[in-house]
Order: sequence, then C-alpha cells, then structure tokens
Amino acid sequence: MATAVPIALLAFGGIAAVAIVVFALRLLPRTAFVVWAVVLFFVPLWVGVNISFYWAAITLLTVLLIIVNWSVVPLRAADAWVAAFVLVVVGLHGFGTVDLASLVASLLEWVIPYIWGRVVLARVTTEWITSTIAVVAIVAAALAVVEFLTSFNPFVLIPGSGVVYDTWSPLQERGGVLRAEGAWGHSIALGAALAMSSAFVVATRWRLFPKITGIVLIATATVFTFSRAGLLTLVLTLVLSTFLIVGVSTRFRVTVAVAGVIGTAIVIPVIDSVFGAAGDEAGGSADYRTDLLVLLEQVQLFGNPGDWHSLVSGDYYLGYFARSVDNALVLTLLRYGYVPTLLIMAAVVCAALMAVRRSTRSPAALAVVGQLPSLVVVALITQYSMFLWFCVGLAVTWARDAGTRSTTAEEAFLRDLGTASPPATTGPAPQVRQT
Repeated sequence: MATAVPIALLAFGGIAAVAIVVFALRLLPRTAFVVWAVVLFFVPLWVGVNISFYWAAITLLTVLLIIVNWSVVPLRAADAWVAAFVLVVVGLHGFGTVDLASLVASLLEWVIPYIWGRVVLARVTTEWITSTIAVVAIVAAALAVVEFLTSFNPFVLIPGSGVVYDTWSPLQERGGVLRAEGAWGHSIALGAALAMSSAFVVATRWRLFPKITGIVLIATATVFTFSRAGLLTLVLTLVLSTFLIVGVSTRFRVTVAVAGVIGTAIVIPVIDSVFGAAGDEAGGSADYRTDLLVLLEQVQLFGNPGDWHSLVSGDYYLGYFARSVDNALVLTLLRYGYVPTLLIMAAVVCAALMAVRRSTRSPAALAVVGQLPSLVVVALITQYSMFLWFCVGLAVTWARDAGTRSTTAEEAFLRDLGTASPPATTGPAPQVRQT
C-alpha cells in the first residue's frame, strides 16, 4: 500500500504533464511549429520508441501536432490522390501483396507529414513558417560546417533504438574526407534538406546581408556533404527561387548570381579533388544507380513482386540490390506496384504544379520542384522523406485562398488567445473559418 501511493502520484503527474504540453501546443501554435522544426533538424531518426512498430520522435510529435491543431481545410486534388493511395495499399496489405513494413513506412513517413503540411497554415502564418524553417536550416548548416572542419558529429553521441542507430549513425567518408550529415543520419539526406530549405531562405523578408549570409552557409554545408544529388537540387532550387518567388529584390538576384559565379569557381576544384580521390567509389555509386533500372522488370501492377532478391536477370544478381535501392521511384514501384505509385506521385505533381502560376507559387512548391530529379537517384531516407512530404502538403495548402490565408491564420491565432477584435469594415463582417 505504501508503494501504491507514490506510483499513483507519479501517474497523475505524468498525465498532468502531458495535458499541460498538449494545452501549450494548442495555445501557442507558432511555438509548436518552432519545436517541430527543431526536432526535424536536430533530433536523429534513431530517437524514438517501439509501440507495435517503431515511432521516431519527429513522427510522434507530428501526430500530436496534427491532433491538437486539427482544422477542416478545403479539399484539393492532391488529397484525393493521397487518400486513394492509402485505400489501395491498405487493401493490398489485406491481400498480402504489400508487407506491413512498407504500409507503415508510407503512412508514417509520407501521409502523416503531408497532413501536417495541409493543416498547419490554419494556425500559423506563411511568414512564420518561412522564417522558422530558414532560421533552423541556417543553424543546421552552420553546425554542418563546424562538423566538417572538426571531423566531429555530436549527434551520433545521442543514444537511440539499436537497429535504427546501427543503420544511420555511422559517419561516411568520400575520398578520405568526412562528409557532413548533421542529425539527418546520412549526408544525402542533409544535402537534400538544405536544398529544400534554401527556397524558404530566399522567400524571407530579411535584409540583403542576413539573407545572403544564410544562402552562403547553406551552400557551403551542402558542398561539405559531397552529395551530387544535394548539390544538383540546391542549384536548381536556388535558381528557381531567386527568379520566381514574388517580392525578391533585384539586388538580391544580382548578388546571388555574382556569388554563384564566385562560389562555383571556388567549389569545383574542391569537388573535383574529393571525387577524384574517391575514384572507383564515386564512379561505382553512379553506375549502381543506373544498374537499378533492371529491377523494373520485377514491378507488378499492384503490390510487390515477392522475394526477388534471389533472382538473376541477365548479368545481374538481384540480391546485390537487396540492401539498398537508391531510387525513390523504383523503390516505390517495387513496394507498391505501378498503380499505387502513380497515385502517390500524382500528389507530388500537384504540389509541383503550384509553382507554375504566380498566384499559387510558394517556397514549398519550389522546394518540391527542386527535389524532382533526386527522386530517381536517391531513396527517401530518414527525416528527408518527412520534410519532402511536409512541403508537398504545405505547397497544396499555400496555394489556396492566396489573398486571405495569412490574415485568416493570424485572426485564428489571436482568437485562440482571446484577443482578436472585429475588423473595421464598412460592410458585413467577413466570415472567418473556425479552427
């Protein structure tokens, strides 16, 4: 009986603490988004818990934020594609043609962050999201530069789940040089994340000097990942963002162009030296990605092809590719089949198309466009997949009600604090969507 009371008090205290956290996340949506961005960039994937299956810390937080910030948003075509994909793969799992690991991965790493991107703007302004991602990404880039210069990654000292930790914590080298990877578990993931973030830095309303400084830091950190996909998508995203985002000054565009020319002259010899020292490793990595196309012969209309690892196709032993398939599109086809892949990729296309029109263009849409080439040369690994799918959902949401979205979100935030006042108008008060 004596021990029961302390246990009951601990349980009550734990429940009270959770309630306070949930209340705070609901009351302070802007702070909640900052917490989410910090966890995304600085908490490794191996930090999590096993509840039936593995839940990374960023996944748990995203689910919690969706629940406490849930809002009804107008549906878009991308939502239909995602919903159709979920229904199809759940059905295929019921028939045994999609395994549980693939089903869980698609729900936790794709669908959940997509939903978060769809609902977040009902509670937080676009300006806050842009600035938050920009600041957090610049800090991550600065730490990556320090990591490269010191050959020390503090994030690998963080303990976590055994299998996930063993998979993603080992540091990588290329040509005898340690590649920066921060808390992302892989240099490719960090490079891709920084490339996407560059669009948000360009879109900020900062003065010229801090904005250029942020871009230079992000570009430098991306170079230190020595990821070809990261470098390619960074250049593409920066070019698109600099010349397509509305409101970017001519001074900034000229400065970026000049800095790009100077940076290229400095970086190319460094890149050439490292990749030259890597020799067969770098060349073999490129050849491997071409060889992956042989796996397309195994793709089915629906579901996965079963145990293809022991097969031989021409001169290729397919077990060679069993450990890793560094092609997001091919891997999706293998896991789910042609039809489900078409459904989920249609949502990505919907987000990318938002960049075509000036009225629907956003840094999130341009970040997605910039990542399209990477989908055929890298897999959606660690937090990279979650960040990409968050940007997909955010791009779709950003495009709706472009003229009133920011005002509505700000009014919703003020109303939650109980300080909103009716806007001064000469006619009937506008209708504000409830959140």
